[in-house]
Amino acid sequence: MTDKFETRAVHAGVEPDEATGAVVPPIQMSTTFKQDAVGVTRGGFEYGRSDNPTRRSLEAAIAELEEATHGFAYASGLAAIQNILYLTKPGDRIVMSDDVYGGTWRLADKVWRRYGIEVEPVDMTDLDALGRAAEGARMVWIETPTNPLLKVVDIGAVADLAHRADAIVVVDNTFATPFLQQPLSLGADAVLHSATKYLGGHSDVIGGLVATNRDDLAQALRFHQNAAGAVPSPFDCWLVLRGMRTLAVRMERACANARAIAFWLQGRPEVRAIHWPGLVDSPYRELCERQMRLPGAMVSVELVADLETAKRFVAATRLFTLAESLGAVESLIELPAAMTHASVARSPLEVPDGLVRLSVGIEAADDLIADLESAFRAAGSPR
Repeated sequence: MTDKFETRAVHAGVEPDEATGAVVPPIQMSTTFKQDAVGVTRGGFEYGRSDNPTRRSLEAAIAELEEATHGFAYASGLAAIQNILYLTKPGDRIVMSDDVYGGTWRLADKVWRRYGIEVEPVDMTDLDALGRAAEGARMVWIETPTNPLLKVVDIGAVADLAHRADAIVVVDNTFATPFLQQPLSLGADAVLHSATKYLGGHSDVIGGLVATNRDDLAQALRFHQNAAGAVPSPFDCWLVLRGMRTLAVRMERACANARAIAFWLQGRPEVRAIHWPGLVDSPYRELCERQMRLPGAMVSVELVADLETAKRFVAATRLFTLAESLGAVESLIELPAAMTHASVARSPLEVPDGLVRLSVGIEAADDLIADLESAFRAAGSPR
């Protein structure tokens, strides 16, 4: 019998230590490893950048949770993104979701473009437009739910179109996590995470992860991981492993809180639009129910207010901390246009000034709602 996800999350990569029986495996901090003879290593370990026992445990864990055959760990989510972008060469074209994390677009558009890589933003909920754009592309980059507008992309349909064009399909699964969504089983070639977010889950570690079932991609990713060297420390790997053990229960609670908040926001006069795929009238609800276990714990809200009123609102919360990032046990609030997505201002990915993004945590839902209600009162009307 195959264990369910909740069980695998607790045990993946953290079996008791063979030498001591410790339930929590030790952190192996050594930067180098004794060789019994020239080129004869113990377990394949020779140098900490190339491989490390604690990092290997984390890589095995993400492979298991994403139902993949290969896993890779990096020093940050952007380091993971960079290693996937290394799969391209001058003259290649990347088709990218038109609503992605600003750092992803900045790296592809401002850095990779300098080396002859073209990046084309496309609304991937428009399959006709995607089909035209995918012709001749080297890579199709999906983020779903998207950041910050929370559009849900049909991974299977996009993968079919991309593969007909012989393009690699990459899915940024950070918002959904492997608990809510399994991109590889839907046709993706590689899946990535900013482990800083839900996988770590406690705002205390920076990391990135990639998983794939393709041996050819795994070989290239392993080479670039070692050659470029953007690997996490053993302690960071241990922190992500610790966080992943509670992923399922944290996501269930956070998603329930997000649902309560999204439905409460529907009745607020300060709100122009709510972006959360679990709403009854969401255009993505049916796809979300088919593709995801739950609609996620991110909620984006377009306020009626002007930018200055929106700034007062996000600064007035007590339990929602005004901060970048997401996916931790505590709730966070931010203004994407001036924070996480400032780098895409005046680009095709520019977001509305009055858009507020909520990363809903695991506090009591009633307390979070009361906090938002108080902030609406404090912000007042547009001046």
